[in-house]
Amino acid sequence: MKNLETDILVVGAGPAGSMTARYAAKGGADVMIIEKRQEIGSPVRCAEGISQSLLAKVDLELTQKDIARRVVGAKIFSPGGHCLTLSEKQAGDEVGIVLDRVFFDKHLAKLAIDEGADVRLKTAATGLIKLNGKIVGVKATSPEGDLTINAKCIVGADGYESQVGRWAGIDTKLSPNDITSCFQYRLTGIDYDPDYCEFYLGSRAPGGYIWIFPKDEETANVGMGIQLAQLKTPAQIKQTLDRFIEKDERLRDGKPLDMVSGAVSICAPIDKTVMDNLLLVGDSARQIDPITGGGISNGCIAGRIAGEALADANEKNDFSEKSLQRYENGWRDEMENRLYRNWMAKEKLIKLSDETFDKIISTLEEVGVEKVSSLAILQAVEKKYPDLVKEFKSLL
Repeated sequence: MKNLETDILVVGAGPAGSMTARYAAKGGADVMIIEKRQEIGSPVRCAEGISQSLLAKVDLELTQKDIARRVVGAKIFSPGGHCLTLSEKQAGDEVGIVLDRVFFDKHLAKLAIDEGADVRLKTAATGLIKLNGKIVGVKATSPEGDLTINAKCIVGADGYESQVGRWAGIDTKLSPNDITSCFQYRLTGIDYDPDYCEFYLGSRAPGGYIWIFPKDEETANVGMGIQLAQLKTPAQIKQTLDRFIEKDERLRDGKPLDMVSGAVSICAPIDKTVMDNLLLVGDSARQIDPITGGGISNGCIAGRIAGEALADANEKNDFSEKSLQRYENGWRDEMENRLYRNWMAKEKLIKLSDETFDKIISTLEEVGVEKVSSLAILQAVEKKYPDLVKEFKSLL
């Protein structure tokens, strides 16, 4: 069995893992990333949207290949056909740039490599190594055979299905109410407005929504999410999306280039993401927005915070839970209140009728909203329909 050593081992080469590795290596740490797949960024498992504002927060300059499409805003449709049109600045963290994740994820990994990080593909962690109760590395399999990788700190960036957190004993369990099951086509040959992302609310996507994210003039990611607790059969989500596409004359003649399915967490922030010699980041840390299901922006931001905290811990040679609290406090200061508010709003939104969604969107059409957030929406609706927001009073 081959033995390797590094200061920091990052398990997973998605946006959160690569961003963590980039900033930890930039701060002087010896960093290794292991990725279980043979290609970073593939298969794509999301709608691929981010906002322009993310780039400055993580010192990121995109290449032409990273960007599939720049959009000017978003259109949100109620079940009755009311449409709220938002600019990119109003729309939130998932609107503005539609990425090509195959190139984007590789770009982030290259930035980590440029700072000195090592990347090993088709290398899957199979368990944690402990010595006298202390985490000291991981066991892994690779094309070279079985490996032991000794490290001062392990970063779990292994996504929604994260095993690192589970092995470490950090509670990342999810209830069916806190999982959205997703299915998406990349449709080409469609006739639509490629300058806007589109979102469709209400009972057609119970506990979730339908989306159209432009990729080019005649191609888009068309998908939907349904709350797992409201999913009656595994085939329901594809069948429901197929019916939506068939009813939309812009989409019905489109042909799929690919299709993907998966799940995302839509839970409240978890209680703990660090312990001695280990931290979780991105989807594995449940840092996904509970309303939108978007995780790229939050993962990148949390990754930068994690990488800088790890570089500091490495310089001090102290990876205790107390030392890693810099990361815990940092990401919570940045996003915890927003994530928790959105989780509470999500818990209410899944119970709303189509009629109520119509009232909310028509009200926002009339009065407008400076920026889409659960708080801004509730404040706007309260002026016209105060009874509608009684259940949401705790969020105001």
